[in-house]
Amino acid sequence: MATEYDLVILGGGTGGYVAAIRASQLGLKTAVVEKRKLGGTCLHKGCIPSKALLRSAEVFATAKKSSEFGVEISEVTVDFLKVQERKARIVEQLHNGVQQLMKKGKIDVYEGTGRILGPSIFSPMPGTISVEMNNGEENEMLIPKNVIIATGSRPRSLPGLEIDGEVVLTSDEALELTSLPKSMIIVGGGVIGIEWASMLSDFGVEITVLEYSERILPTEDIEISKEMERLMKKKGITIVTDCKVLPNTLEKGNQASIRAEHKGEEKSFIADKILLSVGRKANVEGIGLENTDIKTENGFIATNQFYQTKESHIYAIGDVIGGLQLAHVASHEGIIAVEHIANEKPILLEETFVPKCIYSSPEIASVGLTEDEAKTNGYKTKIGKFPFKAIGKALIFGEADGFVKLVVDEETDDLLGVHMIGPHVTDMISEAGLARVLDATPWEVSHTIHPHPTLSEAIGEAALAVYGKAIHF
Repeated sequence: MATEYDLVILGGGTGGYVAAIRASQLGLKTAVVEKRKLGGTCLHKGCIPSKALLRSAEVFATAKKSSEFGVEISEVTVDFLKVQERKARIVEQLHNGVQQLMKKGKIDVYEGTGRILGPSIFSPMPGTISVEMNNGEENEMLIPKNVIIATGSRPRSLPGLEIDGEVVLTSDEALELTSLPKSMIIVGGGVIGIEWASMLSDFGVEITVLEYSERILPTEDIEISKEMERLMKKKGITIVTDCKVLPNTLEKGNQASIRAEHKGEEKSFIADKILLSVGRKANVEGIGLENTDIKTENGFIATNQFYQTKESHIYAIGDVIGGLQLAHVASHEGIIAVEHIANEKPILLEETFVPKCIYSSPEIASVGLTEDEAKTNGYKTKIGKFPFKAIGKALIFGEADGFVKLVVDEETDDLLGVHMIGPHVTDMISEAGLARVLDATPWEVSHTIHPHPTLSEAIGEAALAVYGKAIHF
């Protein structure tokens, strides 16, 4: 039997299910095909479970220094199974919430693997979806007017470092650890690698980070990157940059060892486990792209600004198209695609308006251009910086490392970028995001009254610092 829809979405992750809800709001008959669980990578293997573990690590680290707050605790230990149980409860609660949202929106959910078929008796255009049902029942045939591909991504591996789930892990397997190793090598010092390094170090694991680039977090502002490296080393984390892991050098025994080239020399690194954090690969296989005219570029589906592929009735969003591989970006791309399908006038995504967050300890958050990017784009810049050590609330928290940095166009006084490292900055970045959307100047930000004592005062003070008028530093 074949069922007709206005829209069928392949993938029920953050991009897919948000797109489905928006389509329902616009009156489109909608179905989602998901082969695992609604919520996708973000809910089950990424954002939510990793942040649950990070929170437990943060509590443990705080408890160990409780005497600094006048609270004496005789012994602090980690029950990692309970940590994992808490994580699982949070994920399950949110998963149930997504399922209820599908019911509320009268969105049909097919649990299985969807594949795009070519022209057939059902449709003269490619786009009919054959769903191989997880329960083994006969395939469902879905005939949509439009399709959104939201199949996401998976962790990459490296030659000679095959993932075995025991010694060589990706974040997927690391999230399911039942006990903490004594030591771990993290290959890759990007966002995911640094989050795991911070978390595991706070849990007491000996960490070595091997990063191919000249610095960790190479896409962040260089001052943020340098400050994070300093604070990671202060925690006891070993960071080796400009380091190329050599293929086929993995040896397994009581511990694992790999070899890497560092500054012209081969060096050996040994630990209980190895975590690969070297980027993500789009899930484009097995979904029927070969039955369409859809093009891929560097392994990602190519789209226009409305996320249409070469087949104008088939759209693609989220990690599968590359770009900023962030859950909130996938959601907004999904909304734009759906509104375009419904002949609305969606506001296009501007990447420099997208806040980016790293949930390490300390946290990092940014929006807009880095100082180097601004200069590369021809801007003459002026900078405002303000340290958290001059903020009363940061001292009260006992987390006074880090700073807020504003990058400003000297000619127009436009705010080009905001970069923060310090306590709870991922909760503060939305103010900077709003400032970017409204094309605010530092003068306007500085005249926004920031209540005292709050961490957000650092933003107002950094805005004043652009003009050399910071009050408290």
